[in-house]
Amino acid sequence: MAPSDRNVALDMSDYLIVVVNRALARFFTLEPVAFPQLESGPKLKTRAELKNSDIKDAKEIFTDSKTGRGSAPQGGGVHGYDDKRDQHLDELRRRFAASVIVRIHKLSKSEGARTVILAASARMRRFLFPEMDNQTRPGYRLHKLSKNMINFSPQKIHEYLAEDGLIPRQHKPLA
Repeated sequence: MAPSDRNVALDMSDYLIVVVNRALARFFTLEPVAFPQLESGPKLKTRAELKNSDIKDAKEIFTDSKTGRGSAPQGGGVHGYDDKRDQHLDELRRRFAASVIVRIHKLSKSEGARTVILAASARMRRFLFPEMDNQTRPGYRLHKLSKNMINFSPQKIHEYLAEDGLIPRQHKPLA
């Protein structure tokens, strides 16, 4: 194998791992190490992060607890109204999910990934999983996990996915 072919092989990954919650998406590939005799591998390599700045802005809009709840003057009955914040936040999550899906497709194509592992928090999976099911193509595998791993280190993500048999375990150096 020519040196340039070797570098291309090391830059391409069969796996794209994506962890998502409402505010952040992290994208990883599983990369072989250059010298397996000397270093542990394969390793997760961070490819991109995508932040949902709209959620932060929405939190500032809704800084107070829901208004209009409580007792009426002079001990009357309790009343309330719906300020539709849940629907608004769901729309922001849906938009973020759409941008995450676009990034998944771009990265899986550029990295040559044939397996996508998508781990999403409970709320985000409602928006991501159905859309990803509609986007599958031949020769492309999708594994969906309902797990919020956004705060896991790459090593911890690797261990968790390897434990489930979704990716190869990290092997210790041969020498």
